[in-house]
Amino acid sequence: MNDLSSLLAALEDAQRGQQDVVIATVVKVEGSAYRRPGARMIIAPMGEATGTVSGGCLESDVSKKAWWLTASGKPALRTYSTGEDDDELEDAELSFGLGCNGTVHILFERVLFEDHPEEKGMPRAASLVVDVLREVKASGTGAALATVIGTQSERHTALGERVAIRSAGQVQIEMRERWLATAVAEDLKTVLDARRSATRTYEGADGAVEVLLEYIAPPRRLVIFGAGHDAMPLVSMARLQGWHITVIDARSHFARAQRFPDADQVLSAPLQPMPELHAMVADAAVVVMTHSLSQDRHWLGQVLQSTPRYIGQLGPRSRTERLLDELPEQTRQAAACANLHYPVGLDLGGDAPDSVALSILAEANAVFNGRDGGMLKHRQASIHAVDVTLDRTLEQTRELRMIS
Repeated sequence: MNDLSSLLAALEDAQRGQQDVVIATVVKVEGSAYRRPGARMIIAPMGEATGTVSGGCLESDVSKKAWWLTASGKPALRTYSTGEDDDELEDAELSFGLGCNGTVHILFERVLFEDHPEEKGMPRAASLVVDVLREVKASGTGAALATVIGTQSERHTALGERVAIRSAGQVQIEMRERWLATAVAEDLKTVLDARRSATRTYEGADGAVEVLLEYIAPPRRLVIFGAGHDAMPLVSMARLQGWHITVIDARSHFARAQRFPDADQVLSAPLQPMPELHAMVADAAVVVMTHSLSQDRHWLGQVLQSTPRYIGQLGPRSRTERLLDELPEQTRQAAACANLHYPVGLDLGGDAPDSVALSILAEANAVFNGRDGGMLKHRQASIHAVDVTLDRTLEQTRELRMIS
């Protein structure tokens, strides 16, 4: 189960039990940190927590402090230092002396699921983020969420105020300053298109306002053509990462739900065009591994006419090239061919089904994350490198707004 699924499960449990919770969100990171902005925890009244905001270093304190920090019902921001010295960061509220040389800013917000007749004035600060998370999971479509994480004038703009572009595309504003909401909404469109998060500072008459522009991604989707024995560990590993998984095979005795309890759906489909296939594989990872020339040829040809982000073809290079040669010229020239990986997987070694599955899923993850899958010890840039292209685009958008 991935972060989104586990967080939503915790929220559903709290709502069913009419139990309030606190959402703790990483909203800003400086230097080295295990989790990035957008990482969340759900903390129940007795301190039970779901999710993580670090590698296990901060969770205990976050769980202990969440309820008294939000006792007023208003959002609260807390800063943690993972530097070596306790006095390394003057405004850090807590230092762990871990030597990681990072600073993590965490926003705490109370979510009220229980009736509070005596506290009708208490703001339901995080209701929008809960709604957006639920929509993203249900629709399978990403959304963008802007959150005020710093302000010089609480009278005009408060911590935790938000603007969202929801999964259906509508813009929802919970921000008092209209000029700020308009500028943020415009930048959220850029974030949504880029599928990357960013932090921006907006200058107004009452001072600077710092905003986290967050892209909230839906669970990744994996479509596997082939229900053989070696597809089983791939399904299991993808389930551990919270992927939505579909298994398809023309052989009904293979394509059975009992063989793949971790898959979301298992389909037996004849070797003919599937009208629903395009939507099924759009922006998804696809692996073709039927061990049948006729099936592989059919499914690969169908997939190449669609728009998946990743296509992995199992088998030797010469076999895949033969399959491609047997496809129509128009299919071989399709744009999706640029996303075709063969032989599938990263060069990890091993030939057992679980080793092959690990290799395939590792490569798919690398593609989705815009990486090449190399060893981190050879990486010259930061592990969590800043998206310079996105920053440049946001800056250009700001300049255009100033001109107009």
